[in-house]
Amino acid sequence: MKFTCLSKGGGFHFPPCHILNVCGFRILFDCPLDLSALTIFSPVPTGYRDVVDEKDSDCIRYSILDSDCVTWKRQKIGKPLDANDLICAVPWYKIVKYLHLWNVSFIDVVLISSPMGMLGLPFLTRMKGFSAKIYVTEVTARLGQLMMEDLVSMHMEFRQFYGPEGSTFPRWMEQEELDLRPSALREVVLGKDGAELGGWMPLYSAADVKDCLQKVQTLRYAEEVCYNGKLVIKAFSSGLEIGTCNWSINGPKRDIAFISSSIFVPAHAMSFDYLALQGKDIVLYSDLSSLDTTEGVEDGYSFLTTDSFSTLSWEESAKALLNTSEHLEEREKLYYLCSCATDSLKASGSVLIPINRLGTFIQLLEQISALLESSSLKVPIYVISSVAEELLAYTNVIPEWLCKERQEKLFSGEPLFAHVELIKDNKLHVLPAVHSPKLLTNWQEPCIVFCPHWCLRLGPVVHLLHRWSGDPNSLLVLESGQDVQLALLPFQPMEMKVLQCSFLSGIKLPKILPLLNVLQPKITLLPEDLRQKVRFTNVNPFSVFHYSENKTLIIPSLKDSSELEIATDLAFQFQWRNLKHENMNITRLKGELHVDHGKHWLHSGNKPSKSNSSKSRPLLHWGTPDLETLLSILSKMGINASVEQGVGVEGSEKACKVHVHDPKKALIEIGETGTVISAVDENLASLIFEAMDSILDGI
Repeated sequence: MKFTCLSKGGGFHFPPCHILNVCGFRILFDCPLDLSALTIFSPVPTGYRDVVDEKDSDCIRYSILDSDCVTWKRQKIGKPLDANDLICAVPWYKIVKYLHLWNVSFIDVVLISSPMGMLGLPFLTRMKGFSAKIYVTEVTARLGQLMMEDLVSMHMEFRQFYGPEGSTFPRWMEQEELDLRPSALREVVLGKDGAELGGWMPLYSAADVKDCLQKVQTLRYAEEVCYNGKLVIKAFSSGLEIGTCNWSINGPKRDIAFISSSIFVPAHAMSFDYLALQGKDIVLYSDLSSLDTTEGVEDGYSFLTTDSFSTLSWEESAKALLNTSEHLEEREKLYYLCSCATDSLKASGSVLIPINRLGTFIQLLEQISALLESSSLKVPIYVISSVAEELLAYTNVIPEWLCKERQEKLFSGEPLFAHVELIKDNKLHVLPAVHSPKLLTNWQEPCIVFCPHWCLRLGPVVHLLHRWSGDPNSLLVLESGQDVQLALLPFQPMEMKVLQCSFLSGIKLPKILPLLNVLQPKITLLPEDLRQKVRFTNVNPFSVFHYSENKTLIIPSLKDSSELEIATDLAFQFQWRNLKHENMNITRLKGELHVDHGKHWLHSGNKPSKSNSSKSRPLLHWGTPDLETLLSILSKMGINASVEQGVGVEGSEKACKVHVHDPKKALIEIGETGTVISAVDENLASLIFEAMDSILDGI
């Protein structure tokens, strides 16, 4: 088995991407987009002054280039980064940096763990030669579709402003143009090693999204699907979001668990079903959310070691995993965010929340509305997105994918989420765009607006930031993890307050070892970055391999052979033969081999079997016959023969011939790779064959 990490990703919105080669099949785990790279582009200007300024600055820039290119480069590199340094063009989109180096026609299976891991999938499905089977849960497929359609819709604003995209590389990708960009932008385009330029592509179309979804096979949790008769694949809840999953892959020689970013006790989605991954031979650990934290790591020493891990019982480990302190921390964090929002509203400022996490968005909506109700603040809440109405409606028809608390609301007759009542009471307004007539007629300030996109380059957030960036009483809520200085560059000077929040995105560091203690794998694959945070000693009961980006890891096989189930009628035909040179019995069978759900079956087939009493003639022999024994057996049969030794290179004995003189002429040629019997008489040839059969192992 071979495992290659193509990308460690970059948090919740850019999950990791890997390729696994098992049983001769290549499996791709997730196909995300690095949408944080969009910050190198300038957003579409929202006013005439901005358009004129950008066009003028562009003309000035190229006139300077024509006059004194060297001086311009020196000035450009030396001065601080400003909005004029951003790329004014239709954006291209960046896929996983090493994926473009692989031949997509060799990928057999694609497993999608989350809607974020699905955003780059149309790039693959539209490529020539791509024929892989794609598996994804029903909810992830639907949410991923809405996210891709929203991305295409927001991208259209760029095309309307700049015109249609060209078919060739845009000007900003040319080396001469890249040399003029500041190093911070150039690194985003090229990467640290300069190998990421090939990962940029023009965005797919709505037709590409539709074609992609037609190639997807959807699954429910724990639903079994078999690929090519060998791999049994199942999806189990990861708890990160509604519909997100981890994967179980059972093959003839090994059982594999793939663990993506997971949350044990989520507030809205079904909990992390880690017990379904118990007893697997190999655990591929792909939750890299703990790599961004230094909690518990001091002076290079590990936070946890397997010395403490070995003292935990199974029950203690399971109890540690279900600790609800993380859930309480998230609730406190959301409450603090809501209190900051109400403070801004009381000061007559508006609140802008471009957070694309469905679960966080739903919880914020519930808590903010409750806080507004208790504080007697009468301000409208707007959700502006081309897919907002469909998204909110869809969350009410998938109760079986939600946590138990949400499901209990359904049984008691309550709405699954608060937005149902908010829309009904006209407290929440769901609108497709900022220029929607309904929004223009009902717009009030101060207000709270939820809208895409968190990169601050696409969608309604651009227009609203231009409107409120100069208001010191207004509040912008961002998720930590992105370059805020670069993201806010086009909106400077920025008087608006900015609140950055980090939300739970996966398994925290202290829970890694208890989880492995519960799962009890034989082999565990962990990211190289965890080597300094989790130190394994000789007491751990499993082997640990650490992987890094763009390096293939070869995992040893855990089984020497596959199991074969033989039909009963064939089993009664066994005619065992004891091998002369090995302590082993062997028999030959004739039947039809079937492979189903990773198991091998041998059936008798349609042809009638021979009688058990009849001795089947060996079809294959191996080994080199002992010449003295052969001559002795031939003599007992009344066959007179002599040996002619052959001489090889440099006098080495390489081959020989046995001449049969009586009763008739025959020749036995014994070589390194085979023995040939030549005789004019068929009976004599049969006798010689019997003699060879008696001294060689055969079947």
